[in-house]
Amino acid sequence: MGIDIILEPFSYQFMVRSLIISVLVGITLPLIGSFVINRNLGFMGDAIAHASLPILVIGSILGVSIFLSAIPAAIIIAITLGYIIGRSSVGEDTAIGIIFSTFFAIGIILLKRYNLATTLNIEDILFGQILGVSNGDVISTLALSLITIFTIIIFYKQILYLSFDPIGAQVTGLNTKLFDNLFLIILSLAVIGALQSVGIILVLSMLITPAAASKLIMKNFFHSMYVSCIFGVIASVSGLYFSYYINLPSGPAMALSSTGIFVICWTFRRSVRLI
Repeated sequence: MGIDIILEPFSYQFMVRSLIISVLVGITLPLIGSFVINRNLGFMGDAIAHASLPILVIGSILGVSIFLSAIPAAIIIAITLGYIIGRSSVGEDTAIGIIFSTFFAIGIILLKRYNLATTLNIEDILFGQILGVSNGDVISTLALSLITIFTIIIFYKQILYLSFDPIGAQVTGLNTKLFDNLFLIILSLAVIGALQSVGIILVLSMLITPAAASKLIMKNFFHSMYVSCIFGVIASVSGLYFSYYINLPSGPAMALSSTGIFVICWTFRRSVRLI
C-alpha cells in the first residue's frame, strides 16, 4: 500500500515531467541560495522574480515562449539592479523595492489591459503550477539549471571569495564587477527556471529556506551547500505529492515543506551541528 502511494503518481507522464522539474528546482535554487544568504541578496532574487512579470505578459502577447522572453529580460533586470544599487544613494533595499514593485505593477496592468486570462493564469504565475509543465518546460528548466550549476562549479572560488570578503577580493585584483554581474545573471536564470513550479511570489522560499536550514546545522560552507540541495529536493518533491494528492498549488506546498524542514533544523540545531 505504501509503495503504491509513492509510485502511483508517476504512472502519468505529466507527473514524471513534474518530478524532473521538482528535482532541478530543488537543487538549483538552494545551491545558489547558499551564496545569496551570505551576500544578503535574498531580496534581489525576489525582485528579479517580480520584475519578470511584465516580460512574461509581453511574451504572451507576442506569442513567444515564456522562457525565451523572460531569460534575457531577467538578465537585463539583474544587471540593471546591480548597476543602480552600486550608484544609488537611497540604499540597496530601497532601490530594489522601488524597481520590483514598479515592474510588478506594470505586469498586472498589462495582464488586465490585454485580457490574457485565457493564455496566462495569474494564479499559476504567482503561486506556480508544476503539474501543467510541458516537455519544452522540462528542457528549458534543465538547460537553465545546468548553466547555473556548471557556472558555480567553474567559478566556485571566485564567487565564494566575493561572497565572504568582497573588499579582500577587490584588493587581491579579482574583477569584482565582472563576477558580481555573473552571479546576478545565474541568480536570474535560477529564478526564471523555478517560476513554473513555485511561482513569482514564493520563489524566495525555495531560494532561501533550504539554504538557511542547512546553515543552522552545518559548520562547513561546502557541506552546507550539499545539504541545502538535499533539503531543497525533499521540499520540492514533497510539495509535488501534496499538489497531486491534496490538489494544492505547488508553490505554497513546496514553501510549507521547506519551512517545515527549517523548523526541524532550528529545533535540533544544537545537537546536530557537527560538520
